[in-house]
Amino acid sequence: MARVLVLGAGLVGGWVADTLAMDGHHVTAVDMDDAALSARHEHVTVVNAPADRALVRQHAPDVVVNALPGRVGHGIRSSLMEDGCVVADLAFTAEDPGDLHDLAVKHGGRMVWDIGVAPGMSNLLLAEGVRRHGRLTRGRVRVGGNPTQMDEAWSYMAPFSPYDVIEEYTRPARIVRSGAIATVPALDDRQRFGVEGRGEMEAFLTDGLRSVLETIPAEELTEATVRWPGHIDRFIALDGAFDEHALVKAWAWNPERPEFTWMEVVVEGDGKSRWILDDEGVPSGSSMARTTGAITCAVVEHLLAGKVEAGVYAPESVHGGLLERCLATYTKHGIELREV
Repeated sequence: MARVLVLGAGLVGGWVADTLAMDGHHVTAVDMDDAALSARHEHVTVVNAPADRALVRQHAPDVVVNALPGRVGHGIRSSLMEDGCVVADLAFTAEDPGDLHDLAVKHGGRMVWDIGVAPGMSNLLLAEGVRRHGRLTRGRVRVGGNPTQMDEAWSYMAPFSPYDVIEEYTRPARIVRSGAIATVPALDDRQRFGVEGRGEMEAFLTDGLRSVLETIPAEELTEATVRWPGHIDRFIALDGAFDEHALVKAWAWNPERPEFTWMEVVVEGDGKSRWILDDEGVPSGSSMARTTGAITCAVVEHLLAGKVEAGVYAPESVHGGLLERCLATYTKHGIELREV
């Protein structure tokens, strides 16, 4: 079994560390939060220390999982590539890790980035749509993790770094319109729609397409975040004058509150395909930890199997059956992604 170093043991990183350890790997989880480390599986070695270059070199892992918050996750990437590391990266950042491709090739580093549910599984499904239907006339991703019931406040709790959520709401969204990349304000094109078994929800554009803006040939391509109605009205009403710390507190994760992750991917070309993911949290992990973490675990196994050459790649650019491996990992963990 392999030596895996997981940088960041939050809801997602912690689930990844526990799962890989239960699969028989030798896993070390690194975090500065004692509570996150104390919650780890008994077979996970925990280290309370900054996730820096010296620590990575000390542990000499076969694979590094970068599950750090976006604001710090990008800072370690270049050193990982310079040291020839093999990296499964799910740190959501404004920076494009693809800029490190030449550096990685030079030093023998390997990285697959954006390996969550969306971006991540959504990328793979859009690529499958192109394989089936050729150039897309339309591609649409809608995705969100939310409590199963609304409340009188935000009707939301953040399943990953709340600071990353805030950036989703403020960073301009890049989409494809009429075959060209266009930039629109975040939260644009708000739409109410029904989710089967859940009720009415609201979607709004966010900057989640990222690599597929360049890799998926399409006339129209969008990604939207899904929330309960009223949530984004409350954010817009702040008119940019929000207190980050207050939002982090208001969106604090409550492990006792039922929650779910829902995603729809629709592709149209010379035919049409549609996939739906609807997963609820279980005692072993939240829905976002499961749906994101399972993809991360599949990428770790793909890297260990030698399926990725030196360089930095988005998931849709990785060959060797990555989609099939991810689907099999979902099935293994009881996560239902169905084509409808």
